[in-house]
This record gives sequence, structure tokens and C-alpha cells, in this order.
Amino acid sequence: MKAAIVESVGKVVVGEVPDPTPGPREVVVEVAACGLCGTDLHIRQGEFAPTLPVVPGHEFAGTVVALGRDVSELAAGDRVAVDPSLHCHECRYCRAGRGNLCERWAAIGVTTAGGAAQYAAAPAANCVRLPDHVRTQDAALIEPLSCAVRGYDVLRSRLGAHVLIYGSGTMGLMMLELAKRTGAASVDVVDLNPRRLATAQRLGVSAAAAGADELDRPGGWDVVIDATGNAAAIQDGLDRVAKAGTFLQFGVADYATRVTLDPYRIYNQEITITGSMAVLHSYERAAELFAAGVLDPEVFISDRLPLDDYPRALDQFAAGVGRKIVVVP
Repeated sequence: MKAAIVESVGKVVVGEVPDPTPGPREVVVEVAACGLCGTDLHIRQGEFAPTLPVVPGHEFAGTVVALGRDVSELAAGDRVAVDPSLHCHECRYCRAGRGNLCERWAAIGVTTAGGAAQYAAAPAANCVRLPDHVRTQDAALIEPLSCAVRGYDVLRSRLGAHVLIYGSGTMGLMMLELAKRTGAASVDVVDLNPRRLATAQRLGVSAAAAGADELDRPGGWDVVIDATGNAAAIQDGLDRVAKAGTFLQFGVADYATRVTLDPYRIYNQEITITGSMAVLHSYERAAELFAAGVLDPEVFISDRLPLDDYPRALDQFAAGVGRKIVVVP
């Protein structure tokens, strides 16, 4: 079958790999669409994936075409979205219900072959059936939405909060949509990319600007979310948190990224700094929210490119052109 392959650090090709074979409790999915994510850039840089080569793609949906011998809850022809999370279920974090922090953490498209291919194998337990009205090619958005839902689980936002989001790419826009639905009094967005800011304005932000200094919130924001992973944005955001406020590190930074904290201010103003890692008990809820229309796929997906264009799509994503880019095998 045809697949995108990260062969070595910085080298991505499209070539032939063996067709996947389902294990006893696995299915094989014919991929309808696979989304690109910042994690895919990290994999290309030699981060996250423990070994190369690897077929990337952890945001995907498709149709079940083969079943392992012990699979009874799915059938060939079922349309599904796939949670890429692979937890050991044995370590202390898994036993405590924190599988996203698993000591043997793994994921389809990161540590094992993923959905940037014609076919992908996945545990049956990780597959969520799609209702009839949800298009399979749009359902690649469910995985990033499940990460955003996890972020709001961590925040436990109270009604009437003033929210500031750094970054209006796909994840920043998803956090915006969830903020609007979790009772935020205002949601402001900062981004250097005017086209992305225009999309945020289209979705109904309270204010959008190239920098927080342009926004009128002298006391700071109750909730500040970084959805960029960029050191300058993170540093600026930490300084914008109001007293008793919360800073959420949601964007994925490079391993080498460093910022400076002010311990006295954190203590004196009771500021909370927290993070949100991938998916945790949020995929099914994200699928239900998606089916209910929490996101408009035509707004969020800017490009649908053939699998052959995966290397170019990754370059386009790295350049910040467009919003969610999906490849279609």
C-alpha cells in the first residue's frame, strides 16, 4: 500500500509499505482522511517518535475493511474515527486513570504506523462509529477536538471567565469554540498571522490582535491559553494572567524551549500554571460534540490534498499557511 514515511530526521517520502494485518482485537481501516498536526512536525524533526522510519498520522477516520478474529463489536463497512492513544493499562498512571501519562506511552502514527496511508490498523476499542450525517473525511477533526476537550477538563473553567488564547491555528480556534460554550465572558485571540486572525473573527471572538498590548484588559485574563508552543508567546502569556488566574500550556513546544517564571508573583497572586497532554477520556465526548455541530469542517479544514503531496503538505503546515490540512489517500 501507499504511505507517507518519515525515513530519517528531516526526510519524508511517499512510498510502498506492507499492508497492515489486524491482530486478534484489531481492525484495519481504509483511511478516508488524515489530518496534519504539530506533532507531525516534531516527528520530522526527530522528536516524539522513538524510532524511525515510521508512518505518521494520528488524526484519521475511515471505513473498517478487515477484522481480527476476536472483534465482534464492529463490522466491515462501519465508518469510524480512531483514537490513536495506546496505553499499557498496567503502570501506576494507567491504574490511576491517567493513561495519557502512561510510562509506556504509545500512539498510532507516533510509535506505530499511522493514518497517513491507504490503510491503518487500530484496536477495535479505539474506534468510534460515526453517525450517518457526519462525513468520514471531516471526522479527522475529532482527534484534535478531543485534545481540546481534555484541555478544558484540565482548566475546569468557571462561568464568566475572561479568556486569552495565543494562536489561531486549528487548535487555538478549537479552544475558542469550546471557550464560547463553557460560559466565557469574553474570548480574545492573539496571532501574528492576519489570515488566521480573520478566521478567529469569523468565528466570533471578542477581540483579535497581533499582540496582547493592543487589547484592553489591564488587569490580565482569568484564563490564558498558549496554543502555539512558541517561546515568545508563552513568555508573554505568562505575564498576562490575572490574579488567581490560570495559564494552560496547550501548544506543543520543542524540547529545547525555555521560558522564565516569576515564583514570587505565582505565590503572591495564586496563579496556576498547568498543562494538557493529548487525549484522556475525551475522545468519545469530542465525537459527540462534533456530531452535534460544535465545529464547522468547512471553516476548520482549509486544504484537502492527495496523499502523494504529504511532504509538501507538511511544509505548508510548517509555514503556517492555511488552517487544518488533511491528506486524502
